[in-house]
Amino acid sequence: MKKIAIILSGCGYKDGSETTEVISTLISVSRMGAEYQCFAPQIEFTATDHSTSEPGEARNTFAESARLCRGQIQPLEDLHSEEFDALILPGGFGAALHLCDWAAKGARATVLPAIEKTIQEFNQQDKPIGAMCIAPVLLAKVLGSKEITVTIGNDKETTQEIEKTGAIHEECKVDDFVTDRAHKIVTSPAYMYDEALPHLVAKGIDGLVKEVVEMA
Repeated sequence: MKKIAIILSGCGYKDGSETTEVISTLISVSRMGAEYQCFAPQIEFTATDHSTSEPGEARNTFAESARLCRGQIQPLEDLHSEEFDALILPGGFGAALHLCDWAAKGARATVLPAIEKTIQEFNQQDKPIGAMCIAPVLLAKVLGSKEITVTIGNDKETTQEIEKTGAIHEECKVDDFVTDRAHKIVTSPAYMYDEALPHLVAKGIDGLVKEVVEMA
């Protein structure tokens, strides 16, 4: 049975992992007959009240991420690429806030060392990587010099920043995905289309997961 590592960044689209994207990913991986293990870093941050968009209380990315996978989560430092067949990175603004600082710096961002190491290892071991929503910027930042192809949909500003890394951007509809077969990278826009309907987001993610599992 294939094993998929999934990296989360909290719980909630404004300051963590996007909940619909994560649950859609877990359902799709299970439907494909694969196993998954979720991981997250330990980062303290000020949460955003999702009902008001105002700053809330202090929280932790690891504890928040555990909400999304019924507590079945391990620290990011325990993720060893040789134990898995593929890697998937759901989106949500936490990917651009906690896993890197793309939200503030765009293409000049610095990626969390453990995330950069993990992406590099899966790529070097010729194992597929899937990313959705804003998370493909992590792949662009780490692997852009290899001229990988990714998508975040059709957001022009983010596309311009992605292309500054050396990565190639391809426009894509919310319910679809883009595959870079040469580098075994699969990406889908998901909620980069902010007003997207949930079933269309889930359809794109399901295609991404199917492609990743079949490549693994």
